[in-house]
Amino acid sequence: METDGDCIRTSSGIIERYGIGVHTTPNGIVYRGSWRDDKMNGFGRLEHFSGAVYEGQFKDNMFHGPGTYIFPTGAKYIGLFNENRVEGEGQFTDIRGLEWCGKCHFTAAPGLRLKLHM
Repeated sequence: METDGDCIRTSSGIIERYGIGVHTTPNGIVYRGSWRDDKMNGFGRLEHFSGAVYEGQFKDNMFHGPGTYIFPTGAKYIGLFNENRVEGEGQFTDIRGLEWCGKCHFTAAPGLRLKLHM
C-alpha cells in the first residue's frame, strides 16, 4: 500500500489521510482525490485493475453524488450515485454507443429509454 499526499494527526494521536492525495493498493487499485477522516470524501478518481474507472463524488469511501462509471467493457454510466449504487437520473451508454436515459434505482432501471439522435 502506498500513499502520497497530506496527513493530519488527530487529537487522539492517530495519523489520517486528509486533503488531496494518491493511494495505490498492492493489487493495483489507484485513488486520486480528496480525503477527509482517512476516507475518500469529495471529488476523486478510482481506477480498478480490471479497467473500470469511477470519477466523481465520494462520501465515506463510497460513490455518492454525481459521477461517471466506465465499465471494463467500455460501457459508461453518467449520473447520480447513492452509497455505491446508481440512484436517480442518469445516462447509460452501451458498448455499441447507444444512449439510454432515465431514472435508475440501485440495480433496476425501469425508467431507461433509448435516446434517439435525429
